[in-house]
Amino acid sequence: MKGKDAPAEIVIEVLRRLDKAGVLQGMVLVGSWCVHFYKGYFAGAALSAVRTRDMDFLIPTPPRLKGEVDVAELLEDMGFITEFHGDGSISLSHPQLIIDFLVAERGRGTDKPYLVRQLGVKAQPLRFISLLSEDTIKVRSGSLDLVLPHPINFAFQKLIISGRRAYEEKAAKDRLQAVEVLREVVARGDEGKARSKFERLPAGWRKAVLAGLKAAQADDLSALLASPGT
Repeated sequence: MKGKDAPAEIVIEVLRRLDKAGVLQGMVLVGSWCVHFYKGYFAGAALSAVRTRDMDFLIPTPPRLKGEVDVAELLEDMGFITEFHGDGSISLSHPQLIIDFLVAERGRGTDKPYLVRQLGVKAQPLRFISLLSEDTIKVRSGSLDLVLPHPINFAFQKLIISGRRAYEEKAAKDRLQAVEVLREVVARGDEGKARSKFERLPAGWRKAVLAGLKAAQADDLSALLASPGT
């Protein structure tokens, strides 16, 4: 199934069930599926239709989940099975979709999974992902209100991790999504907010963002971010 895209219908059904269980609002949908739902935020922008097999949820710590549900049991009849990883974290795997639960790494070298009792899962800690839970937005999709990273933060995080990818194909996809989203941000008139957010990043992260833009040949965005505020 490598290279196959997940049908949107399966993703929507997962989101619908999580919403009905009362836990969707306590999670941030992150990863490439954000681009699909950003189209609503940007009023129908022509963003690339990336629908990967990976669906990632970031759980802020401590969790702010109002409901409680065994997610594996909730999705079992859809064909999802639990996969256990060597670090103790889990994924929910379906022939067409893999769901991962993530938390921000709490310190360099701290790689133990985080038990999210309200969901019955152990989430995987990752670096650089804390940026995605800052200044989140809500996007309406059908009857669902989805919590997504602010598009600027999404783009910056994609650029940062693109430089750490082992495979150029994935790095190029990260850069493409980041550049498309940032250009929509500029078209919306939020370039000042993008510059302000960029200036507040740690120096190493700013360097990684600019390196990603250089690799994407997005000199216009590099110049915009690096220019002093007016």
